[in-house]
Amino acid sequence: MTDHKHLKRRVRERMAKTGESYTTAHRHVTAHRDAPTDSGHSAQRLGHHHEAALLRRVLGDDGYSEAMLLGLGGGIGFMYFVFEYTGQPPMLTIVAQAHPEPIIPLALKRAGVPHQIHRTGSARVAERNLRTALDAGRHPICTLARHLLPWRPPLRFPDPVDVAVLGVEDQTVHVQDDQPGELSLADFMAAWSASKKSRHQLIEVTGAASGPPQVAEAIRDTAAKLTGPVLGNSFDANFGLSGMRKLAAQLADTTGKQGWTRRFPDTGAALDRLRDCLTTEHTSAGATRPLYADFLTETGHNVAAAVYRQAGEQWSQVAAAAAGGASFVDLAELVEQAVRLEEQGARALEQV
Repeated sequence: MTDHKHLKRRVRERMAKTGESYTTAHRHVTAHRDAPTDSGHSAQRLGHHHEAALLRRVLGDDGYSEAMLLGLGGGIGFMYFVFEYTGQPPMLTIVAQAHPEPIIPLALKRAGVPHQIHRTGSARVAERNLRTALDAGRHPICTLARHLLPWRPPLRFPDPVDVAVLGVEDQTVHVQDDQPGELSLADFMAAWSASKKSRHQLIEVTGAASGPPQVAEAIRDTAAKLTGPVLGNSFDANFGLSGMRKLAAQLADTTGKQGWTRRFPDTGAALDRLRDCLTTEHTSAGATRPLYADFLTETGHNVAAAVYRQAGEQWSQVAAAAAGGASFVDLAELVEQAVRLEEQGARALEQV
C-alpha cells in the first residue's frame, strides 16, 4: 500500500519534469519491472496470466508470486463450448483456467488479504467509490467490458476483463491492463456499466495478508472441478476432463454435425482461435499448466508439478500444430495425449 503511494508520487514528479501524460510517465517509472530477461521476453510477460499478474501488481512485488495467486484463485480448469447463432459463424471458446468463479476475489480470500467488493447500479455512486479508493492511495480493480477497450481486439461477445485503476487526471482515467492504457472518464464509465453481471464492480484491497494461504483448499477445489461437476447441470459435460475428451472426439469426427470438419468450414479461423484459446484467451501459455506447475512446486508438491509441466508442453504442441495448419484429425491425436496427462495430473492432485 505504501509502495503505491510512493509510486504515484514518483509518477507525478516525472510528469512535472517531462510534461508526459500519466500513462507515459507510469510506464517509464515502472520500466524496471518489465526489463528484458536473458530470453529476450519482458519479465512481465514470462508466464503471464492476466488476473494473477494484475493482482500481483496491485499487491506489490514483495507479496505473493503470480503462480501462487493463480493457484489460490482456482488454478487450472477446462471449459469447451462452440456457440452457434443464426447468421453467424460458429464461435469456439475454451477457458483453460479456473471457471466460472472469478479468480481475483477467490485468490484474495484464500491469501487472507483484507478487501472489499463494491457493486452498485448507480454510475454516480460507482464513480464516488472509485475516487474514494484512489484518494486512499489504493489501486482498485474494476471489471470492464473488454470489447469497449480500444487497445483490445474486438470479439463478438462482450467478455468482461479486470483492470487496475492507477489514477484519474482531469477527465482521463489511467488503467493497468496487460499494459498501461488510458480512457476518457466517459468511455471508462461506459465500459464499466456495460456488463450486467459485473456492472460497476470494484475490488479494493484494504490491508496486508495475515496468516498462511489456504493452499490445501485451493488444490482440493481445482481437482474437484477437473474431475467432477462444476455447474451441477447438463453443461458439466463440457467442463474438466469431460470437456477435454469432448474436444478430442469432435476434432476427430469427420462426418457428424458436431465434428469440426462440418462445423468449421473456415478451417483457418478455427485453428487460429484454438491456438489463442490455449495461449492467451482466458489462459496463459500451455493452457495455464506451466504456471500452475510453478504453484505446485512452490507449495512443495513436486510430483503433481512434474505432470502438469508435461501437460503444459503437450498443450503447447497442440497450439503450435494449430498455428502450423495441422488437420483436425491430427490435432485430435495431440489432444488425446494431453488428456492422458491431465488424467495423471488429476490423480496426483487428489493424492495431494
